[in-house]
Amino acid sequence: MGASPQTPPLKHRQEIQVPFAYDVVFTRDLFAVENRVLADTLPREDGGRPRRAIAFIDSGVADRWPGLGRRIEGWCAAHPSDLVLVAPPAVFPGGEDAKNDIELQRRITKDLERHHLCRHSYVLVVGGGAVLDAVGFAASLFHRGLRLIRIPTTVLSQSDSGVGVKNAINFDGVKNLIGTFAPPFAVLNDILFLEKLDDRDWIGGLSESFKVAAIKDLSFIEELERLAPRLAARDLDAMERVVIRCAILHMDHIRGGGDPFELGTARPLDFGHWSAHKLESLSGHDIRHGEAVALGVALDLHAASQMGHVTPAERDRVASAMEQCGLALWHPLLDSRTAAGDLRILEGLEEFRQHLGGRLTLTLPKGLGRKIEIHELAPDLVEEAVAWLRNRRRSEIPTARIP
Repeated sequence: MGASPQTPPLKHRQEIQVPFAYDVVFTRDLFAVENRVLADTLPREDGGRPRRAIAFIDSGVADRWPGLGRRIEGWCAAHPSDLVLVAPPAVFPGGEDAKNDIELQRRITKDLERHHLCRHSYVLVVGGGAVLDAVGFAASLFHRGLRLIRIPTTVLSQSDSGVGVKNAINFDGVKNLIGTFAPPFAVLNDILFLEKLDDRDWIGGLSESFKVAAIKDLSFIEELERLAPRLAARDLDAMERVVIRCAILHMDHIRGGGDPFELGTARPLDFGHWSAHKLESLSGHDIRHGEAVALGVALDLHAASQMGHVTPAERDRVASAMEQCGLALWHPLLDSRTAAGDLRILEGLEEFRQHLGGRLTLTLPKGLGRKIEIHELAPDLVEEAVAWLRNRRRSEIPTARIP
């Protein structure tokens, strides 16, 4: 029997365009009963029915703001036609604990199921970046996505992570190994939450401002230099200016960078993060994310200077401004080594390569305010950068333990 001619494959290319839009609002005293920001954020449902919502509060925020849950309930009671809570706000573990325990995802999901929330319901999450990540991840999976309203409470989350489109949890000791791209319904930044931060989180969050300024906006570097004494002295008005400008730069990149869901191989907003993520893991998350990013930015700035992408004077200018704000640029884990004598942070390069999907791509400044992408970072450059930081150290991140 002769072979039948092969039927050519039928191919139809499906193209779907889904626009995403969400408001990022900066306000003060969000849950004062006279504040209409939350109400004005929510669209009126068919028939004028109030929206159903569940609320989660970062335990650290709840400790610093006693009665916050009652304030949220009081706001809803004063606006019954706008929002109805299905239960009193639940307090959720804060910090990296929120992202390290996968069982907490089960707890959130059970809460959403128990109260019969649907895709027209809202999830309010009040807290730092880790809690926003963890609750946002669960909300993005339940019924394939509920309407998430982020209410960030830290410098870092208000200016960076809270205004973006990513959610993630840690797994098997790897930062953000499991996650989704799911834009929030809205982001409401209440600057007054920053007043309650401890000094480490007040200062640590500024590292993301230096990160984005170094690769995108020289004038922002200049503003950070001018404001450094006020930022170190916990001037709320100065911090508000920095948070808003940093957030807008991040949003501009997400919107205009051409890759909001990171399908390519470059992650410009992760400048300084390959070593930062590794330092967080090595410290058992005693080093906070913002603190680790400051170290990572300084490390990569020195490497960039050795490669001729920035001058030593530009490198020193940024490092000095970070220190003037109060950021520490040394931790003993930078010098931690394997049994073979290699720097342990170098393992972060391979982990970052895997995160990117196979090819290592690192963003460095190309002169302050501009960027360049490289695909290799020699271990000896990292060694030199660590030696530079060790020799110039002026302050050190508090050390709880060194595994």
